Amino acid sequence: MRKQDFYRDAQPGSDGPLAGIRVLGVTKVWSGPLATCVLADLGADVIDIELPTGRDGAVPPNIPGTGLSWFRETVHRNKRSVALDLREPAGRQDFLRLVATADLVVENYKPGTLDGWQVGYSDCRQVRPDLVFVSISGWGQYGPNEHLPAYDPAIQAAAGWMALNGEPDGPPLRAPTFLADDLVGLHAAIGALAALAHRDRTGQGQQVDVSMMDALLFSSSGLPTLAATGAPPPRLGNETDFVVPSNVYACQDGHLYLAVALSKHWRALTEVLGTPELASAPGYRTNAERLANRSAINSLVARWCAGRPVAEAVAALAERGLVVAPVRTLAEAVADPHVAAREMLQQTVLSDGSSAPLVGPPVKFSRTPTRIRHAAPAPGANTAEILDDLAVSDTLADHPASDE
Repeated sequence: MRKQDFYRDAQPGSDGPLAGIRVLGVTKVWSGPLATCVLADLGADVIDIELPTGRDGAVPPNIPGTGLSWFRETVHRNKRSVALDLREPAGRQDFLRLVATADLVVENYKPGTLDGWQVGYSDCRQVRPDLVFVSISGWGQYGPNEHLPAYDPAIQAAAGWMALNGEPDGPPLRAPTFLADDLVGLHAAIGALAALAHRDRTGQGQQVDVSMMDALLFSSSGLPTLAATGAPPPRLGNETDFVVPSNVYACQDGHLYLAVALSKHWRALTEVLGTPELASAPGYRTNAERLANRSAINSLVARWCAGRPVAEAVAALAERGLVVAPVRTLAEAVADPHVAAREMLQQTVLSDGSSAPLVGPPVKFSRTPTRIRHAAPAPGANTAEILDDLAVSDTLADHPASDE
């Protein structure tokens, strides 16, 4: 399909399918800002509530050629920013006035923090009864561990994920990305949209509780069920326990990943390797036999790969319809023309006048396209604008126009 065919029904100037939805983000670090970034990318009017002091999210390094942090610029684009100190009466009052205009509040403080500031769900629903209030935390709003602090790697460790990651004879390894934070942010956005759908049907708001621990367990491919029934999965490195071959193999100038799950793919692989007799040989014929013969098959594939450059090996395997990919660096991945065609890096003018390629929205909409509409604002940059608009709204509410 051509890009122009996919977007043939696109609405000109679309901000996205959530245009008209207002979200207040009382968030910090990554999980909460990621959740509101997803909603902002989908077109919602997201207003970050930021403390007047500090620059939460300004994590080094800065993006080369700019004076701004990759951390903040990534997840605060497409948002507005208002500086309010929710711990002070004036800040609380302004925040609750904003809540009265909002569809959603998203927060990721320790359970009880916002209640202590008198801006928790029970306070917010007093001014907006149909409000959807999304609470993100490490362990959830209830349970024996609700009071514990959490960082992403600590949740990876506690959820059993870290113990699964790594080579069989090596130590547990954390994911190199904010895995638990990313997953809880995505589930928070999904929960918010589901609660909005319920509100639209019934007029009822509600609190949505999503924890990093729950999100990581849910996103562990069903393996917690095996662990709970006495069959905990082993640590397998790059391999799996149900398909052979499925591994990373060294070539002359790098590595590739190859997986063969179907019998027809095994037959194709034996032809590429120059050993077609193994397609039907005892010990190789079925996947069950290949699982029992893992070491011999890995050696066979490894010897073939070792004599070729990555590009040549990948081309030969891909030509036969096999699932194969070069193991690339992140720099190599983002230079792929396919990434450019999918607009997954969008050159964006930042708040200091510099520019940088920011990671674009991953979901494509044929009728209501999304994009990076603007960069992350400086903290508090929209305070006057937002509070002035709020004052006008208050005035109109107190003095409605006459029909006479």
